[in-house]
Amino acid sequence: MARPKQKSFLDSVALLALGLGIALGWGNGAIPSWGQTLGQPARASDSMVRVLVVYHSLTGNTEKMAHGVVAGVRAVPGTHAILKKVGEVTAKELLAADAVIVGSPVYWSNMAGAVKAFFDEWQFRFGVYPEFKMKDKVGAAFATGGQVSGGKEVTMLTILAAMLGNQMIVVSGGGAFGASATTEGKSPGIDDEELQDARALGRRVAEVAWMIKRGREARP
Repeated sequence: MARPKQKSFLDSVALLALGLGIALGWGNGAIPSWGQTLGQPARASDSMVRVLVVYHSLTGNTEKMAHGVVAGVRAVPGTHAILKKVGEVTAKELLAADAVIVGSPVYWSNMAGAVKAFFDEWQFRFGVYPEFKMKDKVGAAFATGGQVSGGKEVTMLTILAAMLGNQMIVVSGGGAFGASATTEGKSPGIDDEELQDARALGRRVAEVAWMIKRGREARP
């Protein structure tokens, strides 16, 4: 006779949890997964596309572009965006990503040293090479620079070259080689049109990553 009482008790607990979930705004009452913090986005599931957006920024301009890229990624349903500075990225985050978008300011017509060090870590600290663990993941770049022709395209090309060396699939968006911004003599340094390009880049990367993920899952 104890079993019906136990079932009734469990049913009551389930109803209480459901009501609590609705009261706290958990969508249709679903309870957050283990490890999820109240008020924070849910963790990415295996069915979602994970896009890692990483950047280096001292003045805040490249960071602002990075936020624009993330906004574009999140505009695509079923995507999970992670925003990190280059020195904060872990091997687990890198290898779990379906796509990686890297942003850098222009230093002497090239990527910043911190960004180059980040790519060097793929091989020497993250163990990506020689197994080419980033193979077939989507890659893209964005850059900021003070002058109109100060090396932004060269900077993006060096980022894309590092990705191609890891057998990634590189795409552009917001411009021929990626999204870029010219900051000299402007207040604020990034204007609305440049942020629009950043969002366009994030959106395109997420869409291409989705196509590749669906194709891989449908492959016999």
